[in-house]
Amino acid sequence: MKTIGNLRLRPVHYYILLSSSMEQIIGAALSTLVGIMLPMIQLIVHPGLSAAMQGVAGASGLAGIGLGSVVIGSAIDRRGYLLWFRLCPVIIIAGAALVYFLPSPWMLVAGFFVCGIGVGGGYSLDSAYVSELMPDRWRSFMVGVAKALCAVGFIGAAVICYLVLRRDPSPAVWPKLSAIIMAMGVVALLLRIYWVESPDWLLQQGRTADARKAAEHMFGSGVVPNPLPAAEKTLPFSDLFKGENLKRVIFSGIPWACEGVGVYGIGVFLPVLVMALGLQSASEHGMPKIISSVEITAFVNFFILPGFAAGLWLARRHSHVKLLAWGFILCAAGLGVLLAAYLLKWPVWVSLACFMLFEMCLNGGPHLITFIIPAQIFPVANRGAGTGVASLLGKVGAIAGVFFMPMLLHAGGMTLVLTVTGATMLLGAAVSIIYGKKLRLM
Repeated sequence: MKTIGNLRLRPVHYYILLSSSMEQIIGAALSTLVGIMLPMIQLIVHPGLSAAMQGVAGASGLAGIGLGSVVIGSAIDRRGYLLWFRLCPVIIIAGAALVYFLPSPWMLVAGFFVCGIGVGGGYSLDSAYVSELMPDRWRSFMVGVAKALCAVGFIGAAVICYLVLRRDPSPAVWPKLSAIIMAMGVVALLLRIYWVESPDWLLQQGRTADARKAAEHMFGSGVVPNPLPAAEKTLPFSDLFKGENLKRVIFSGIPWACEGVGVYGIGVFLPVLVMALGLQSASEHGMPKIISSVEITAFVNFFILPGFAAGLWLARRHSHVKLLAWGFILCAAGLGVLLAAYLLKWPVWVSLACFMLFEMCLNGGPHLITFIIPAQIFPVANRGAGTGVASLLGKVGAIAGVFFMPMLLHAGGMTLVLTVTGATMLLGAAVSIIYGKKLRLM
């Protein structure tokens, strides 16, 4: 008898991977877009936009992601995956449409918050679907690939924005960039028309016949779902914060929060930080300066992809906990050298090399591994909620990083920004090592 877990890789698995990864791509594109839009609004359209308002606008999508992760993550454990899997792209499209058709700084906050709810819900669903529908020997690797595909969002959004701004270098074009998110949402919705309820969830509910139908719908006649390790009931949400589950929450959530500061705190404001570091020609001002910063952002973002590729290769051969901890440590080292380059006015190529090292180590280590871990350590009975809480904690870190980044930059310049971010990376390393040992994962 063929089970989902003992199948060979088939073309349908790549369809599953792409469809289940769309929120990863969209979430990355959303973060890149807001970082490009804000300099256009701040420097050109609304010069009086305060650092706090910049932080609110930058963090709006992440706040929505945090809310969507925990609310939808909890709902799917009780109501099933399929409905929300199709609703999340609809929510994303609606949020982007608000920004596109009703452009203003406050509508940017509201629209991207709505987009974030859809993206956050997808975060809870993506890893669950991939981990349940992939062959056993490819499961962890494909969950990692799903996360790595966010590089497509970071790179694609930056490149498309750069091309649009080269063609129309007007600040008035900023709300039209949200069409990128709308288009991605439509693609995600279309990919999910031919889809099924989670076979694992159906088995969990005692609906064995429906679970078999779902497996055959996706993989063909004669394929049955993976047997659950034991009959489990959905546990109360409060049980996530007791005993071993609390350790799982800390181990999966706190490092996720720390990497969120790096991925989003640095990533969202990368065009602004590029300008603050003086990596452009001193003669550039206004829109040419913004376009140049977007070009450098696109260049730096390209190094996200080789970082993920290296992380996926290492993750199949080495301890995930060690890869997580060393990724944080090397990120801190890269930021330390970047700070030295800034203070000592070393050549621009040194700063760019440090950014590349930071992006490669961050995405090959913490950004990748924190996404893989929840689906591995939480039991089926609490997998959706556990993943949702871990993702929520990750977004708390990301929101804090994005919200306070303009304030740190205003209060202490790049010295304070790099010092605080580097210290956060070291905290992530410490928690990874301590709780990896407590859970006997090292």
